[in-house]
Amino acid sequence: MDTLAALLRERGWTDEVAVGGVIGRWRDVVGDEVADHCTPETFEDGVLVVRADSTSWATNLRILVPQLLRRLGDDVGEDVVREVKVLGPAGPGFKRGPRSVPGRGPRDTWG
Repeated sequence: MDTLAALLRERGWTDEVAVGGVIGRWRDVVGDEVADHCTPETFEDGVLVVRADSTSWATNLRILVPQLLRRLGDDVGEDVVREVKVLGPAGPGFKRGPRSVPGRGPRDTWG
């Protein structure tokens, strides 16, 4: 186990592994109600990106960000997660489906 800890420190991966543990225990960290509607997506350069399943939950989670940062600081250490970015639900794309346009798409016909 000491070898693994030394390797993580040597490679600078301790923060990522700690946050990965939190992401794995997301429901325990944030509670059932929040976990039912919000899921962590990525962690990079101290920024944890969380996606909510509705705009109202995204707004609620944005209000709770200071409390979430405190809880994450207690769990993984201060300044590991410096920012929590909350995204709303991903909307449908128009690359495929009934609203897609084959070819280059609509263009101005003037000229």
